[in-house]
Amino acid sequence: MNLFKKIPLFLYLLALAIAFIGCSSSGQTKMKHTEWCRIRYENAEELFKKEKYGRATDKLEEILATCAGTGYMEQAQFLMAESYFNMEDWIEARGEYGSFILNFPGSPFIETAEFRKAISSFNMEFRVSRDEANTTIAMKDFERYLSNYPDSPLRDSVNYYYNLLVERLAEKEFQTARLYMRMDKYQAAVIYLKEFLETYPNSKRHTEALFMITEAYNELDQFETAKLYLNIARNEASPDDKDILKKIEKSEKAIDKSELAFAKRMKKDSQKKRFWKEDRQMQN
Repeated sequence: MNLFKKIPLFLYLLALAIAFIGCSSSGQTKMKHTEWCRIRYENAEELFKKEKYGRATDKLEEILATCAGTGYMEQAQFLMAESYFNMEDWIEARGEYGSFILNFPGSPFIETAEFRKAISSFNMEFRVSRDEANTTIAMKDFERYLSNYPDSPLRDSVNYYYNLLVERLAEKEFQTARLYMRMDKYQAAVIYLKEFLETYPNSKRHTEALFMITEAYNELDQFETAKLYLNIARNEASPDDKDILKKIEKSEKAIDKSELAFAKRMKKDSQKKRFWKEDRQMQN
C-alpha cells in the first residue's frame, strides 16, 4: 500500500528533473546561439573595417536571417546598409537604409540612416533623356529628412543636394525646349521655355533660355515679345560680361533684320492682294 503511494511522488520528481534539464539545455542552446551571432557580427565588423564590404555583407545576411532576438539585428542591418553605401551600390544601400529606418525607428543611428538614404537616392542613375522618377524620389527623401530634423547641422548639405536635383529637372525642361527649336517647332519651344523661366529662375541655364525664347519669338514674327525677353537678358547682364553683351547686340540685329524682312513680305502681300482685287474688279 505504501509502495503505491510513493509512486506518484517519484514520477513527479522525475518530471521536475527532466524539465530542469530541458530548461538548462535550452538556456545553453540560446546562449551558444547568441555567442555564435556575436562572433559572426564581430567578423563582419572586422571585414567592414578592412573595406572588404562584399564579404561583410555575406556575413551580415546570415546574421539577419538567423539572429533575431539576440541583440545583433540593429547593428547588422545598419552595417549592411553602410557596406552597400561604401560599395556605391546605391539601390541596395537605399533599400537597406529604408529597412533599418522602418525596423529600428528609435535607433541612435536613425538620423544618419535617413540622410544616407537620401544621398543614395541622389546617386541613383540619372539621364536627362529619361523620366525624372529617381530625381523625384531623391527630392522626397531630402524633404522628409528636413521635416524630421529641421535643426540638423547637415541642413546646408541637404540644400546643396536638393538644389542639384532641382537643376536636373530644369535641365530636362531646357533640353526639351532645345529639341523643339531644332525641329523648328517654335511655338512648342516657347511653351517649354516660359515654363522653364517661371519654374527655375535660378537655373544655370536661365540666361541661355532668355536668348532661346527671344530667338523663338523672333522666328514667330512676334518681335515686341522677342525684344521684351532680350531686354530682360540685358538688364540681368553684368557690364563686364562682354560675351553676353555681344550676344545681345547680335540678337538685336537679328530682330531688326527679321522685322525688315517681315515688313517687306507684308508690303509684297498687300500689293498682291491689291492687284488681285483690281483684277477681279476689271473682270466684273
